[in-house]
Amino acid sequence: MSDNLVDQARLCEWMDKEGLGTGPLENLKRLAGGTQNILLSFSRAGRSYVLRHPPKTTIADGNETMRREARVLAAIADTNVPHARLIAACGDPAVIGTAFYLMEPVEGFNATVALPPLHAGDPAIRRQMGFEIVDAVAKLGQVDAIAVGLSDFGKVENFLTRQTGRWKSQLDGYARFTEWDGPDALPGVDVIGHWLETNCPASFTPGIMHGDYHLANVMYRNDGPEIAAIVDWELATLGDPLIDLGWLLATWPGDDVDQARLPVTPWDGFPEADELVEYYAAHSSRDMNGLLWYKVLACYKLGILLEGTYARAAAGKADPGVGRMLHDQTIFLFQRALRWLEQNA
Repeated sequence: MSDNLVDQARLCEWMDKEGLGTGPLENLKRLAGGTQNILLSFSRAGRSYVLRHPPKTTIADGNETMRREARVLAAIADTNVPHARLIAACGDPAVIGTAFYLMEPVEGFNATVALPPLHAGDPAIRRQMGFEIVDAVAKLGQVDAIAVGLSDFGKVENFLTRQTGRWKSQLDGYARFTEWDGPDALPGVDVIGHWLETNCPASFTPGIMHGDYHLANVMYRNDGPEIAAIVDWELATLGDPLIDLGWLLATWPGDDVDQARLPVTPWDGFPEADELVEYYAAHSSRDMNGLLWYKVLACYKLGILLEGTYARAAAGKADPGVGRMLHDQTIFLFQRALRWLEQNA
């Protein structure tokens, strides 16, 4: 089975040229994790590697995504941001069929899959886990993008003012699925969109964004509450790092979240969302006065993205059970945004 995972002869030939060991690949296997891209682990000449690449049926953007991921990992190599260390990258799809990169394995676990006994058995450790996920994204937001060579990694001009229209346009595009319920089924969609447009922050300090920052996209250390690595950098760009904080808060459990929706169990011990904000403010120089906008934007954007699967499912192009589940999450996100607006009216 492992022989079909990657063209081993071509990969070995490329690694030879890069000076990355000699001989065959050993213990080649596919790793769990990541829904869009493929992770393979193997060893060669006594060194362990993880290879990341998009599916071979990927559109061109998948290869460009790999190049961008590798670039950002290289850029933050000498920072205090926890991440998997980049070993080497190949942007040429001709080698194995797609662009790819090699990174160091990460010793750790994904909390949304399961907590090991140490973490499951101690609420104090879980509390610190909550602060550590904020600490990691605060460190990312503090990196000087220009100094690490990422000044052209994204279009920062009018970055915030483009957001609402960009996602409204995506939502409107779902109308091509005529079986879809339409945007009127989403509570407060127009109210939220209008509020975002009229309350957009006037300015921001550009920085590196992860783009999809939440509990499923970090790995914790096996021996404590610290973050071993931020993972899945496919949406990383240059923009406003407060969007990452807003994303984390939009997906963080609160009083309005049913127990069945908890991303990690047991949950008791994890900090409240307000405590995460206080921690971020104490470890970042960013202006937090407009944080409500970032939280509401995260609900709006994530809800629209999830609704896309529901629209495709309605047209028979995605699993109906998954579509309905994601539609329910979209409803929750829009309701959460409305509650936040009401509480701050």
